Amino acid sequence: MLEKGKQEELMTSHHKQSIKIAVVGDVHDLWEAEDAIALQELGVDLVLFVGDFGNESVEIVRKIALLKLPKAAIMGNHDAWYTASDWGRKRCPYDRTKEDWVQQQLDLLGETHVGYGKLDFPEFNLTVVGSRPFSWGGEIWKNEKFYRKRYGVTGFEDSTERIVAAAESAAYDTIIFMGHNGPTGLGNCPEDPCGKDWQPIGGDYGDPDFEMAIAKTHALGKNIPLVTFGHMHHTMRHTKDKLRTPISTSPQGTVYLNSASVPRIIQTETNRLRNFSLVSLESGIVSQISLVWLGKDAIIASEQVLYRRPEPIVIKPIYIQSP
Repeated sequence: MLEKGKQEELMTSHHKQSIKIAVVGDVHDLWEAEDAIALQELGVDLVLFVGDFGNESVEIVRKIALLKLPKAAIMGNHDAWYTASDWGRKRCPYDRTKEDWVQQQLDLLGETHVGYGKLDFPEFNLTVVGSRPFSWGGEIWKNEKFYRKRYGVTGFEDSTERIVAAAESAAYDTIIFMGHNGPTGLGNCPEDPCGKDWQPIGGDYGDPDFEMAIAKTHALGKNIPLVTFGHMHHTMRHTKDKLRTPISTSPQGTVYLNSASVPRIIQTETNRLRNFSLVSLESGIVSQISLVWLGKDAIIASEQVLYRRPEPIVIKPIYIQSP
């Protein structure tokens, strides 16, 4: 017979109970060798990239694909900048009859790209599921030809079914959802996580198919501790007096994180700073989220706690002594 401690150790050795996740917001061509070093120094277990690597920036994606850490990624609207829309195709800097930079990016990422798919992580006892890749956001179905040709998807209903099918095929009951744009339902003020901050100002610019897919996945009995995305930058277009709200929570206990602190690398007079959103996952529940900026030698220059799990309310019984 094994001692109780040894039994517990064997039971938990197959996956980690405490996981540190780094979410990389919109890259927009700002990815350097120092980023990979910083992630190693931070001791992260899993890295999630929410897209917009650049305007079909194959070389940036090539560098990220070489990152030697467990990772998942989803493509953003800029990652099909010259391919998805008529506007972009007219401005395409390469011969699209001979090259396909969108496909080159997808080939480089391989199974790491989870758009309309999933990636199981046995060591963490969870599955990462991707929403609609290359999303521009909003309630109008955009780039119809692109989605029909690439994915056979013709609208929001088809798109929802693709995302839910990926969730249904997940090997684990704990699911992290990631998208480029977030879901609808997180508010319609311009500063909300997916709020519209350009003319006309205000309105929910989330993805309706993403919201529906999350609801259907909850109905399957899955645990969804985290939904993360980018696209809508933290800096507001219509005002410099406030920043976008990066966090929203649901009654089911899901934490929604907009990770798009852009630009994600800034040069000061004395330092070069890069940001990551760090998520602590404890036994399938988000305990804390921070936005960290790292400088030279991967030293944390600043940390802003965006979310901390509320402490459970403990009601102590009142004992009344009988006379």
